[in-house]
Amino acid sequence: MSEEILINVTPQETRIAIMENGVVQELQIERSSSLGLVGNVYRGVVCRVLPGMQSAFVEMGLQRAAFLHAGDVLECGDSLAQLPIQSVLHEGQSLMVQVIKEPIGTKGARLTTHISIAGRFLVYLPQQDHIGVSQRIEQESERELLRARLIGLLPENRVGGYIIRTMSETATDEELLADIDYLTKTWAHIRAKSTTVPERSLIFQDLSLPMRVLRDVVCADTEVVRIDSSETFQKLVDFAKLYAITAADKLVHYQGERPLFDLYNIEQEIEKAMSRKVELKSGGYLIFDQTEALTTVDVNTGSFVSGKNLSDTIYKTNLEAAQTIARQLRLRNLGGIIIIDFIDMDEDTQRVTVLEELQKAVASDRSRTGVNGFTPLGLVEMTRKRTRESLAHVLCEPCSACQGRGEQKTAQTVCYEILRELLREARQFNARELRVLAAPKVIDMLLDEESQSLANLSDFIGKPISLQVETQYNQRSFDIILM
Repeated sequence: MSEEILINVTPQETRIAIMENGVVQELQIERSSSLGLVGNVYRGVVCRVLPGMQSAFVEMGLQRAAFLHAGDVLECGDSLAQLPIQSVLHEGQSLMVQVIKEPIGTKGARLTTHISIAGRFLVYLPQQDHIGVSQRIEQESERELLRARLIGLLPENRVGGYIIRTMSETATDEELLADIDYLTKTWAHIRAKSTTVPERSLIFQDLSLPMRVLRDVVCADTEVVRIDSSETFQKLVDFAKLYAITAADKLVHYQGERPLFDLYNIEQEIEKAMSRKVELKSGGYLIFDQTEALTTVDVNTGSFVSGKNLSDTIYKTNLEAAQTIARQLRLRNLGGIIIIDFIDMDEDTQRVTVLEELQKAVASDRSRTGVNGFTPLGLVEMTRKRTRESLAHVLCEPCSACQGRGEQKTAQTVCYEILRELLREARQFNARELRVLAAPKVIDMLLDEESQSLANLSDFIGKPISLQVETQYNQRSFDIILM
């Protein structure tokens, strides 16, 4: 697998596209007006403790108070001797917290008091003592080898624990020691600053998005990282020389006249990721519907009829859909509960193969995913860890015409609402005339199909009714003026 990373920088926002084998798989966007919070450390103040939920709300100087669960409070202990949160926290208490989940929708950020500092090869856990290994490294022998290697590099009087990241597999001893030095110095800086900053203040801010990508994403499979900003390019070169030496040679300053994202058709992919419908190469298509609680994906054959028979057509469509769904989940950054409605298959072997194809496709996802298999209703349940807003929530907002419903009232429905409101107003007020202001399509219907209904109502209330077109009104909006 060949990987290429494209970084597009403007004063307003930074956009990063991760390409695999020439196809964009992931998009990350960070705007200067709303920088990411995950990894930041704050001096917070407990504003409310909820014993019934075993959680607390903490103010950090952000727009909304953040959420802290008892399981994320260091002093509450392990699961065998869990202390109630009300015995550990109280209102007005000052404490150091770290953001582990971005604010999503109406929910505030999620916090922990278990501070962790990410390096390129290691994650430092200054308040803990164990040496862990990334779950992505599956072979037990390799896990033990890496653990023993790190312990051999650490001083005997070390403070804190570590998690060994997957990139450590190819790291030299010098690179691991440099990572350890960087992490311990960063923690010392955090501790020193935490004693001087006022409450509800930022203590430590995580790296910018391009630097985080250089630290967390660039690996042996990455062939090149193209940056279209000379300033960002130089910052990444300096950062790479200190903390990611192997990545320094992969950095390229793109200076072409054509915009970088246009050159790789990324803008077109972003537009597709905003669409509810996704076309499959075979002629089938997917329908994505995103709600606050879950995301549903409906698979349809569409115009695909090239199979040997109906069963074969359905099977091939589902196989292609499994691969496309995995890519779209990454591209759109959809998380939480995901329900997939594959086209019904008669043979159990086909269902097993489609499920295996989906599991294989999501295996390369950087976010933790879990595929639970088919339900008795024939739906596939899966989960994907959600730590930040989806692409649609970052780039879009609810439609002012339909209020996010995705549909609007018909002109006929609005006409009948107007007729009822006219009757209501005529009974309540003694006006000389009633004038209706509405969208062109609604007025056209009142003058045509519903003209007789309007005339009958005018005769019934004994008042003239006039109509006025308002081109700025959306279809569901109208006003009645008493003359």
